[in-house]
Amino acid sequence: MESGLSSLLSVSIDFETSHLVFPTIIHWILAVLFAIILVTKVIPFLAAVKRGERTLPIVGESMDGFRFFGTLALIIAYFYLMAVVGNMFPYTGYGFLFVSMPFVFLMALMYLHEWTKKAVVIVLINAIIAPSLVWFVLAKLFRITLP
Repeated sequence: MESGLSSLLSVSIDFETSHLVFPTIIHWILAVLFAIILVTKVIPFLAAVKRGERTLPIVGESMDGFRFFGTLALIIAYFYLMAVVGNMFPYTGYGFLFVSMPFVFLMALMYLHEWTKKAVVIVLINAIIAPSLVWFVLAKLFRITLP
């Protein structure tokens, strides 16, 4: 009787695979949610496209090439330069801070429709304050290592 009770109360943990339990659960939850979205949204939408009631949103629309390719170029430059600048100031988060400011400024200018003095000043203030606030909270308050 005692061996049966002790086996119920003992726990053995396989440390080589124990860290994979929750990611596996999350993957299955995401897969089920994806299947639900496919069945409830995508399949009826594609059926409506096939009947001619709806059109695909990308086909036949004009593309803003400057903003599309500008965004891609800025994102690539952002991640590359964050590593370069971060290596000049290791473990301080200055790579994130100094690269995020011009990134936010240029992205906002690229998507700004009317370039008035007031709008550009607001964009500039936002490009300075937002990354500084994020850097302060993450690097100083929570002590998260930033590039």
